[in-house]
Amino acid sequence: MPKARKMLSDWNAPYIQSLMKLIETQSKSTLAIWAVGYSERFILPLWRKHYPGDLRPQSALNAAREWLSGTIKLPQAKSAILECHAAAREADGIPSAQAAARTIGQSASTIHSAQHCIGLAFYGALAVAYNRLGTDVPWGQIEQCAAEECGRMEAALRAAAVENEPNPAKIDWKC
Repeated sequence: MPKARKMLSDWNAPYIQSLMKLIETQSKSTLAIWAVGYSERFILPLWRKHYPGDLRPQSALNAAREWLSGTIKLPQAKSAILECHAAAREADGIPSAQAAARTIGQSASTIHSAQHCIGLAFYGALAVAYNRLGTDVPWGQIEQCAAEECGRMEAALRAAAVENEPNPAKIDWKC
């Protein structure tokens, strides 16, 4: 079995560039709501498929929502998010689950820094591709599947986007 990549890495891919341009037009809260919601609907089930009893990714999403609603402070949310990242490290042998947990951690981290939402694409699209295709297929097939998922992610952000957002997040993509 070829070594599974942990994330997509082509920042210049057209599907990543298109998504980044849309991200730059939205507020941090809109981006967090989108990333958390998408992760919960489409990425969390990939984690649960392999780790149904491990609630750390769900807890990270819940904490992000609680922070957005003002019911908890950032340090509490960050603690849950760090636990999600620990879950990802522990899932090293299952690429789709590991990418799913990384996705969720990055999506929840959008409450801290808007640029984290791009992790939804870089990790989440790969999690979906690994789940659908496995890791033994050629990279081009995985990337095509991931590109299609990024298209769905962008459509979801367009549906949630605030037209002429007055306070777009200031994002430095040199992360």
